[in-house]
Amino acid sequence: MAVRKNNKAGTPSELKTETELPILNLRNQVLFPGALLRIRIGRPRSIRLLNYVVKEKARAGRNAGNGATFGVISQQTPTTEDPTSLEDMYQLGTTARIVEVATANSKENGDGEEGEEKADGEKKDKAVPHFIVVIEGIQKFHMKKITGKEPFLKALIQPVVVPPPSPEANIELIALEQNLKSATNEALKLLKLPKTQALVGSKVEPTRLAEVVCANLDVSVSEKQEILEEMDPAMKIKAVLQLLNREIEVLKLSQKIDNEVKGDLSKQQREFYLRKQLKAIKDQLGEGGAGEPENALEELEEQLKEANLPEEAAKLADRELKKIKGMNPSNAQYSVSLSYLECLAELPWDKSSEDHIDLTEVQRILDEDHYGLEKIKKRIVEFLAVRKLKEDGRTPILCLMGPPGVGKTSLGSSIAKAMGRKFLRVSLGGVRDDAEIRGHRRTYIGAMPGRIMQGLRKVGVNNPVFLLDEIDKLASDFRGDPAAALLETLDPEQNGTFSDHYVEASFDLSKCFFIATGNDMAGIPGPLRDRMEVIDLSGYAVEEKLAIASNYILPKQIKEHGLHDNELEVGEDTVQRIITSYTREAGVRDLERKIAAVCRNTAVEVAHTIEEDRERKDYKRAVLPDDLSEILGPEIFSQEDEQLMMVPGVATGLAWSPAGGDVLYVEASKMPGKGSLQLTGALGDVIKESAIMALSYIRGHCEELSIPRDFHEKTDIHVHFPAGAVPKDGPSAGVAITTALVSLLSDLRVLPSTAMTGEVTLRGLVLPVGGIKEKVLAAHRMGLRRVVLPLRNKKDLIDVPQHIQDDLDIIFVSTSQEALTATLGIDFGENPALDALL
Repeated sequence: MAVRKNNKAGTPSELKTETELPILNLRNQVLFPGALLRIRIGRPRSIRLLNYVVKEKARAGRNAGNGATFGVISQQTPTTEDPTSLEDMYQLGTTARIVEVATANSKENGDGEEGEEKADGEKKDKAVPHFIVVIEGIQKFHMKKITGKEPFLKALIQPVVVPPPSPEANIELIALEQNLKSATNEALKLLKLPKTQALVGSKVEPTRLAEVVCANLDVSVSEKQEILEEMDPAMKIKAVLQLLNREIEVLKLSQKIDNEVKGDLSKQQREFYLRKQLKAIKDQLGEGGAGEPENALEELEEQLKEANLPEEAAKLADRELKKIKGMNPSNAQYSVSLSYLECLAELPWDKSSEDHIDLTEVQRILDEDHYGLEKIKKRIVEFLAVRKLKEDGRTPILCLMGPPGVGKTSLGSSIAKAMGRKFLRVSLGGVRDDAEIRGHRRTYIGAMPGRIMQGLRKVGVNNPVFLLDEIDKLASDFRGDPAAALLETLDPEQNGTFSDHYVEASFDLSKCFFIATGNDMAGIPGPLRDRMEVIDLSGYAVEEKLAIASNYILPKQIKEHGLHDNELEVGEDTVQRIITSYTREAGVRDLERKIAAVCRNTAVEVAHTIEEDRERKDYKRAVLPDDLSEILGPEIFSQEDEQLMMVPGVATGLAWSPAGGDVLYVEASKMPGKGSLQLTGALGDVIKESAIMALSYIRGHCEELSIPRDFHEKTDIHVHFPAGAVPKDGPSAGVAITTALVSLLSDLRVLPSTAMTGEVTLRGLVLPVGGIKEKVLAAHRMGLRRVVLPLRNKKDLIDVPQHIQDDLDIIFVSTSQEALTATLGIDFGENPALDALL
């Protein structure tokens, strides 16, 4: 807002009588007589008015007179886009003339005059042409009525003539003028407006000075309009003085705030500065609230009090609070300390969930969620029974070991549900930094608590069921050994004072129920293994898989695929075909995928039924075994082919791996040569040594085996283990290798449907091996009916279901001769020397 000091030649003269003039609406501005105002014109009606006034001025020439004059009225509601009635506008306005016009194109927030933004922040995306116009106020007027709306607004106006003040009033005006100038100079020093300051020093009428000052104040349109409409000079100046003094108080307060926080402000300090201003303003307005925390630190201090920190943690928190209160928020250490205090406040130091131990209900939940697994269910019930009798008893550390897909991970969730505790799972697969377990020290950038503390912070209680998944997949490198960091966590004697490097204070983990899972016990270091109670979960038999698929997997998949229970029927014979012909695993994960494929195939047919406007309730499908080839493709596995065993030199061994038991074939072949032994099939050192010992045993017992004594002088032997890409090692293939070599050299075929396992020594003894349950289940799964096992493994059959034992002919042997009799049918007769050795 500027002010015209004098009228140049060509300035329109003041109106004397009622006149019809074009009317221009302003949204957020008020034009005063004698003032210059820069506005933006963009609304179509306003642009047409601008064109008209410019043409009229050009037609009238330099001395435009009243032909180039138009009225300027402020809108009562800025959000009104196109005001056309008297109710939309104030009735008192100012005549004006155009001083300067400029054209521009840009994206604007609105399409009207200067300051005309949409009330709700609405923006137009397209480019809007508009004009930047400088207008000069001339004379006040009253708008009598609207006389036209197109092509622009026209109204009948009555000029306002202000009578001169009386002599008595002149004295008061002089005093008011002095007060106004004094207050204006004080405000201008704060506002730093030199051009307007020069105006105050010049001789200007008091009322005009008051209006100029009001035009430059940051007040509302309604307040400026009141000043414009006030006709009494004294009242006008008093009203402006009131607004000016209010502005001075605001400026002084702003200067006071600025002095309080004055300094060299960096970009990081800007936010703190603005918050300080906001707080001071709220305090002055009385909006701070007596009981409300002043800032985040006060809220955090309240949270720390409510957290009931132990003495050690409370001392750390108090020390950190004192340090952070005297610290500038722009300091890099501020956010580090704040994060640390938030961590202390959110850890569940004394928050526990209550156990709901009903042993009958616990057994029901475990049976409902998992089929079989009697050993682990029994152990859980035992633990809960002790917990019910002695609440402060020691919590065991269980380790569930077994092949993938047998339900280790889901058992943790079921245990938590049975106990009424929260469940927390942390995957340790691939973790190679011990800081992942025990946290980083706060001296490092980006430090955070370890996974144990993060998990407890997340669940909000200090006694969850904590599942450490894939504990055998931990790695180690130069950053440390995570398995070593778990020693304190999983030791019932030590985890009551677990120390996280980030938290620093000791935390009691003894209330947590830790359950670890893994596939291979060999991947767990001895000291860590010693701290856990290991429970082996072997693979499932066909009958167990059949029950799991029928009672658990199939209903679950039907529901997940949007099918109704009566729309899909999969009989036991169909499920058994899937188990035996399409999956051959220890667990049931692949079985679930195959059943899901059957459900998806059915879902397609149900969807087609709905699209054809047929009743869905009439749809019902029964999947038969013969339908599986169309749904799942050709059979992947078949039962043991007797033709494989029809040639000498082939034996069926049994193997064990972290994925479960499996069948391992041994093939032996001979050819003319000089007695060399060649071994192939991705073999390890131990299994190679087993082959060498088997050959040495045969050479030492040629007469008993009816094999030529000089066979090795003119014969090369090649022993191969199929599936050559799969690494194989261990001594348990000794019986199978010996049987294959004797079968080859004596031209005897192995007895049909016979599998074998056991370690053979040079003396001809058969030693026990591991993984008996998995191996027996694998033989049964493959359709074999005779299994040869070491005699000393007889005790291990207690873990094999009785119906599996009844379905197999299990033969126990203690010597190589007994093994060859069981596998090849060789009759060695009595051997007193060997009997004496045994």
